[in-house]
Amino acid sequence: MFVWLTPFLMELHSGFSVLQYLTLRAIFGVLTALGVSLLLGPWLIRTLRQYQIGQSVRSDGPQTHLSKAGTPTMGGALILISIVISALLWSDLSNRYVWITIGVTAGFGIIGWVDDYLKVVKRNSKGLPARTKYLAQSMFGLGAALALFLTAGGTVENTLYVPFFKEVAISLGAFFVVLTYFVIVGTSNAVNLTDGLDGLAILPTVLIAGALGVFAYVAGNSVYSDYLQIPYVLGAGELIVLCGAMVGSGLGFLWFNTYPAQVFMGDVGSLALGAALGVIAVIVRQELVLFIMGGVFVAETLSVILQVASFKLTGRRIFRMAPLHHHYELKGWPEPRVIVRFWIITVILVLVGLATLKIR
Repeated sequence: MFVWLTPFLMELHSGFSVLQYLTLRAIFGVLTALGVSLLLGPWLIRTLRQYQIGQSVRSDGPQTHLSKAGTPTMGGALILISIVISALLWSDLSNRYVWITIGVTAGFGIIGWVDDYLKVVKRNSKGLPARTKYLAQSMFGLGAALALFLTAGGTVENTLYVPFFKEVAISLGAFFVVLTYFVIVGTSNAVNLTDGLDGLAILPTVLIAGALGVFAYVAGNSVYSDYLQIPYVLGAGELIVLCGAMVGSGLGFLWFNTYPAQVFMGDVGSLALGAALGVIAVIVRQELVLFIMGGVFVAETLSVILQVASFKLTGRRIFRMAPLHHHYELKGWPEPRVIVRFWIITVILVLVGLATLKIR
């Protein structure tokens, strides 16, 4: 919104011209989302408690989790509100990538909200039926993939670039839609599976969003992208503001979600954040780098797939419990140790991902 108002504000004072700079708007995006989260957080937690919207805990899970029963959930709504407010204030609303990303984030957030509502409010332990949930995710995922494919400005936007290699690029053509669909839906569910311990999913999301913001800024700048030999995507730089909003909202939520958590994000937050990471990675042409930086999310997802496959095929379990973080809990690791070590791993992986900017 402020981008549109800048010409009028400049008539009042020339200093308002700074609002044209992406980096400054990204910083304002971080601070706005952080401020909204911190201001609305206590009110939201009180409201969730008032209406008894509390977390249910599996009886077959780690016994240390039984004390978490009743902790307010669906706190991911706070994250989404913060992101949307910040994005609407500081983004260039004429940019199609901004609206596609907001649309995907909101769409997956609605799916998560319905799932949480059925589980917590309606006391339906299964929540949204798996088939219905996947169909809804597919609808938004394919919608975003088609929107990006049909509005692409050139072959660069439909090409898969391999990190660490200068000239390895695969023209995808229509297969771009399939890849984009799997990246968005897959990342959404991966973050959802990881969201099982206090703060475990949100800080990796913040770190990856921050790194994708760097990629977005470079990809949207013809000089920097040419120097670093990464694909130039016209308009992608505007996504640094959205990434900043994700960083700010995530840090604000972590203030209340850190161990021991006062509130959980629920599916409304985890599904939306994962989808947002996926669509941004696709736009800036860094799907494979997202796979690297999101290694914790990948490991959590693979642990569930391997556990289910092993039990169905052999009747045996590979892990004491899946997703992976529960395995380490049952091995005797205290919850904070699991959380912090997974955070440290993510920091390392994000640095490896950022290194692909130069190492080619």
